Amino acid sequence: MKNLYITLSFVAVSFTISAQNKDTKAADKLFARYEYVDAAKAYLKLVENDKGDAYVYKQLADTYYNMFNAAEAAKWYARATETNQDAETYYRYAQMLKANGKYEESNKQMQKFAAAAPNDSRAKAFKENPNYVPRLLDKTKLYNVNSSDVSSDKSDFGAVLYDNALYFTSARNGARKSYGWTDEPFLDVYKADYNTDGTITNAGTVTSLNSQYHDGPLTMSADGNTVYFSSDSFREKTFEKDKANKLKLSRNSIFRATKSGDSWTDVTMLPFNSKEFSTSNPSLSRDGKTLYFSSDRPGSVGGVDIWKVAVNADGTFGEPQNLGNKVNTEGNESFPFIADDNKTLFFSSSGKPGLGGLDVFQIDLSNGSEATNIGKPVNTEKDDFAFTFNGAKNIGFLSSNRNGNDDIFIVNPVCGVDALIVVTDAKTGAILANASVSILDDKKNVIATEMSNARGEVKYRVECDKAYVVQASKDGYEGNTFAITPSKGPSAKIDAALQPIDVIVTPTEIVLKPIFFEYDKSNITQEGAFELDKLVQVMKNNSKLVILAKSHTDNRGTDKYNLRLSDRRAKSTAQYIISKGIDPSRISAKGMGELEPKVDCGKDCTEEQHAQNRRSEFLIVAQ
Repeated sequence: MKNLYITLSFVAVSFTISAQNKDTKAADKLFARYEYVDAAKAYLKLVENDKGDAYVYKQLADTYYNMFNAAEAAKWYARATETNQDAETYYRYAQMLKANGKYEESNKQMQKFAAAAPNDSRAKAFKENPNYVPRLLDKTKLYNVNSSDVSSDKSDFGAVLYDNALYFTSARNGARKSYGWTDEPFLDVYKADYNTDGTITNAGTVTSLNSQYHDGPLTMSADGNTVYFSSDSFREKTFEKDKANKLKLSRNSIFRATKSGDSWTDVTMLPFNSKEFSTSNPSLSRDGKTLYFSSDRPGSVGGVDIWKVAVNADGTFGEPQNLGNKVNTEGNESFPFIADDNKTLFFSSSGKPGLGGLDVFQIDLSNGSEATNIGKPVNTEKDDFAFTFNGAKNIGFLSSNRNGNDDIFIVNPVCGVDALIVVTDAKTGAILANASVSILDDKKNVIATEMSNARGEVKYRVECDKAYVVQASKDGYEGNTFAITPSKGPSAKIDAALQPIDVIVTPTEIVLKPIFFEYDKSNITQEGAFELDKLVQVMKNNSKLVILAKSHTDNRGTDKYNLRLSDRRAKSTAQYIISKGIDPSRISAKGMGELEPKVDCGKDCTEEQHAQNRRSEFLIVAQ
């Protein structure tokens, strides 16, 4: 049902779409009235009667798309695209495949979309970063998401908390007339109690705001005396008539009401609504000076965009302004929510790179930054929208159809810290730009790797009270690791001071810290790579230096096996050196097995002694 507040308009009595035959025309009428449940049945009947063609398949796919039945939509888009289609059809097909978790197949359809609409911002974003999904899935979690006990078996969405009252929009009122979009009752504004223990009880309709048509969601002034809410413009009798086709058109509109006791009065339509376009999903800034909303009014970048309008001290309004292409795309952007700081905007988009369906994004409107996808678990392969947050109670609400129906979820922020890593020269204190800085979790998995900026800085967002390790390295310096153990707070600074490489070079060998291997393995560990980078630097500084790498094992296993294992370790060591740009002719490798133990402990070796015997050494052959 949230699609009522994304689509351009809705129709109470049908208009006529030209069609190929009488049977198709009947299905088209249902589609035109947004009675998608019955429209799907009508189109399916055409297919069953061998009257299906590319047009019917596309209409059927669009019907399921509008109901967000991703599996059925993808099925019929596949049939429709057996013949050439318009660009938007390929885009919708890609979205439905993505919603089913079929990212590779989705990318194929996005490639067709990009070829058909190369100047579309969605196409440009895809071509710049077609494989963004893995990075998005690995993004640091910002919020925990849990089900709420306020959801029903009908559509519930648009929850926003003011003091201890939770307002939301719902189709649960069984006494209301059903609407053909999803065969659910018309929407009402509801209010529930948000209790100190986090439970939500006593949900009931806000009768003074509700009409016989669709009503909600809403936004409220800081003093609680003014409310703005979406509603069907039928309530003001401002619908458009077309006598020739016997149709009545209504647009989503925004109304304002003032509080009087326990009721709302003086319900009036805002002056920038129009019968020519839709206006909905209002969000008022905490200072009361700016109202954000979604609309397909002239000047929109795509289908539905995010707009803002100044609210003057005398209650009048300025001229609506489009938030531009940092927020809006040729797709749909809707459900804006402006945070308490009056600058952080949350909104949902089907046009920006996401995981599928609508995804929630946020943007800092004060600094010209780009909008960012806030990742899982807020976003899923389904529709995720109407994100709101109450700063005083440090709790938010999210609407999503991830469980098959529009439901309301509770959002709790993950305690996070901005870890600022500053890389410097340990001897001089000089800033080191272009140093590689990796962050690892407590299982030594590399989460991300970035290069330090001109100030030697790399910033990572990490969870409070969770252990991380930073690995920093740069040519000419010894790589090193630094622990991050952030406590609760806005930031933590880590001084990553790197020692300049000062390797001991004797007449016969290059002395490094031991290059240890894990038991029964020959791969180079991260710790070993740091040491080998020192050897690489020495060899780059002396172009005539030729090295023999000798690898050894402990005495567990047979002599023959250990000889093969050490040979693999020696070759792995040499290959690492070569991968750093050293000519292969300058490094050779030899496996020694267990013949030359560093600690001759026989059968009574401790684990530490075994580890010391699993090593590599570097002899100078020529210099």
